Amino acid sequence: MEKYKTNAMRILDKHKAHYEAFFYESDGAIDGISVAKKIGFDVDMVYKTLVLKGNDNNYYVAVIPVAKELDLKKMAKVCEVKKVELIPVAKINAVTGYVRGGCSPFGMKKDYPIQLDKSAQSLDEIIVSGGKIGVQIKLKVKDIVQIRNAKFADLLKV
Repeated sequence: MEKYKTNAMRILDKHKAHYEAFFYESDGAIDGISVAKKIGFDVDMVYKTLVLKGNDNNYYVAVIPVAKELDLKKMAKVCEVKKVELIPVAKINAVTGYVRGGCSPFGMKKDYPIQLDKSAQSLDEIIVSGGKIGVQIKLKVKDIVQIRNAKFADLLKV
């Protein structure tokens, strides 16, 4: 199993966090809703990792349900900046070390400040990217909060 571990999994192992990995075939559909169907979980349990840049030139991470849309104004407010915007797809790898569709909240090049949508507070576990297209990991919400020092916030468009 070790050769199939991603950086995200190695970080979770280092912190002795329990997780379950799910592998799926990537047929080009890497959006979160398609991935949730492929691994057989409700979309409300599967979260996506978005990377943003603030007007202060710092990077921020939002983890939200895959079927929902991030409210940029709410995100800027919780990050205490005037404005944030999603980084261009072409910059994802340079900023995080990951590719679009495989961006995990664990194992980025730097531990950018992370906001976890408040909807996760009502769940014991959520599923996030395992750090590679074709890999998802299910873990306890409390482990994301503890390992990544994630803060809960209202991040979604209504």
